[in-house]
Amino acid sequence: MTLGINQQHMVEEIEKKFKLYPYVKKAFLEINRKEFVPIGFGHIAYQLDALPMQKNQWISSPLTVAKMTQYLEIENADSVLEIGCGSGYQAAILSKLCRRVFTIERIDTLLKKAKERFRKEKINNIFTRFDDGQRGWKEFAPYDRILFSATATKIPNIIFEQLADGGILLAPIENNGLQIITKFYKKNGKITLEEIEPCRFVPILNGRVK
Repeated sequence: MTLGINQQHMVEEIEKKFKLYPYVKKAFLEINRKEFVPIGFGHIAYQLDALPMQKNQWISSPLTVAKMTQYLEIENADSVLEIGCGSGYQAAILSKLCRRVFTIERIDTLLKKAKERFRKEKINNIFTRFDDGQRGWKEFAPYDRILFSATATKIPNIIFEQLADGGILLAPIENNGLQIITKFYKKNGKITLEEIEPCRFVPILNGRVK
């Protein structure tokens, strides 16, 4: 089911810059981005722009969300952990591609709004937690995929421990002043990495904000 001409146009604009896998394209056509942007930005919800939210946070460009989703290679994965729920848009896309999405947000007001959006959109396979995402979510580990939706300088070992063997972790990593989308692979307990392309995300921060 598609959501009208604006949604289709957004996906067409994404594909002019980044060719989508069919299963990723389908997920983008099933989730209405307008429901996830802040009040007052609905008229530009389908443009390929990042949009500001409260607490100096941003909802990423649909193009960025598309790239992160595709690089995660999530088709047929059972569970994914997202660190940095934000508006909930990325988690909603992921919810169409795997059985369970676990998403953590350190800003309570953002998380409450995201949960309202999930309820409104009748998305029932997203599980949320108010916490510092750098600790992960041990209770439901290991995860087939882990996604950072904020830039880190390094990935804590406790997060790698929660990644299933054979799994993929995707994160924007800051290195010498640049942010690079980086894909980490875990095989036989060992971590290797592949740098993919430059990006722009807000930095990951410590602690929780009520």
